[in-house]
Amino acid sequence: MRLLIKGGTVIDPAAGIKEKADVLIQGEKVAAVEKKIRRPAGAEEIKADGCLVVPGLIDMHVHLREPGYEYKETIATGTAAAAAGGFTAVACMPNTNPVCDQPTVVEYILRRAEAAGFCRVYPIGAITKGQEGRELAEMGQMKEAGAVAVSDDGRPVADARIMRLAMEYSRAFDLPVISHCEDPNLAAEGVMHEGYWSTVLGLRGMPAAAEEVMVARDLILAEVTGARLHIAHVSTARSVDLIRAAKARGVQVTAEVTPHHLYLTDAAVQEYDPDTKVNPPLRTEADVRALRKALADGTIDVIATDHAPHAPEEKKREYNYAPFGMVGLETALPLMAGLVREGVLTWEQLVEKMSVNPARILKVPGGTLVPGTTADITIIDPEAEKVVDPEKFYSRGRNTPFRGWKLKGWPKVTIKGGRIIMIEGRIV
Repeated sequence: MRLLIKGGTVIDPAAGIKEKADVLIQGEKVAAVEKKIRRPAGAEEIKADGCLVVPGLIDMHVHLREPGYEYKETIATGTAAAAAGGFTAVACMPNTNPVCDQPTVVEYILRRAEAAGFCRVYPIGAITKGQEGRELAEMGQMKEAGAVAVSDDGRPVADARIMRLAMEYSRAFDLPVISHCEDPNLAAEGVMHEGYWSTVLGLRGMPAAAEEVMVARDLILAEVTGARLHIAHVSTARSVDLIRAAKARGVQVTAEVTPHHLYLTDAAVQEYDPDTKVNPPLRTEADVRALRKALADGTIDVIATDHAPHAPEEKKREYNYAPFGMVGLETALPLMAGLVREGVLTWEQLVEKMSVNPARILKVPGGTLVPGTTADITIIDPEAEKVVDPEKFYSRGRNTPFRGWKLKGWPKVTIKGGRIIMIEGRIV
């Protein structure tokens, strides 16, 4: 099968390319990227005039819920949502039921993803058995089965000794340790950021320090052990400062930020909308400014959604009792395109944060359109504009605070392995 993408602007930061060019796909591979390519006989053509042609987007932090919580999301619905959002690959967190802490669960996820076929799925194994923080899971066996990283995301590894052992052990298998940085004693029973708005609203707050002390701890442990540390969903200015200083010292640390932490503050909670309840919580305007600056200067390497679907009957409850999390796969790209229009990022930087760097950190294919590489491609229409309507999501989750927002810069086509998966918002 041949596919010709005609007339778009190719952006491939890994290859240093930003120019108007055609892309020829043959089978599952990129065959050529050239100024003018004559359409081969029998090739399907996609017109990409006015669009950007970029390496397929990779989200390295999603919750697909399966196995065990299929009423929230399944691997099929979650990966369909990913493809609709322009993602050709996702890495899924292990807080399932059973927990992804052994090779059989890793293999199950991969089989289900292969059957669905909408995008590539890279399982992340648990750091500790059952995510209970007491005994290390079998990292080597999980990697052999297909795991690309380890994390207890959703729960912090509170015991510093266990986290140090995990980092030392991870080096033997060259697996990044993805840390959910939260001191459970400081966070206590908080439901939002501790500050002005938590006081006004009468809701228990989670102090910024609950994140920051764990960021500091894990940076020190990474420096001591030489492990590859990735800090998930950074949300505070002081966390940014700690990461920036650690990078300057040569610590092997990378970090991610979510679209919602780049756009929303704790003021969004004032309507008691449970869709604004996330962990880490929405922070202050000063934190948002610091996160945006860190994203632009490279302190933060990755934009990841932390896509966390919940059933409506769970989420639409009193704020104190609703679960943490919001969906993000189907709105991430146009939200981040807004940062380009605001001058926070360039398109090249956006592609680095959403494709090149996730592939590099997880050591998975993707992040480039160099001929001979797998044809995972996202075509973006920077002028496409529409209103966010959760009822049209492919995800089972509808829990988004961006309902009704008019966003610009949507994915036009998602191509996985040379095959069109999504076109104009429709899974094909």
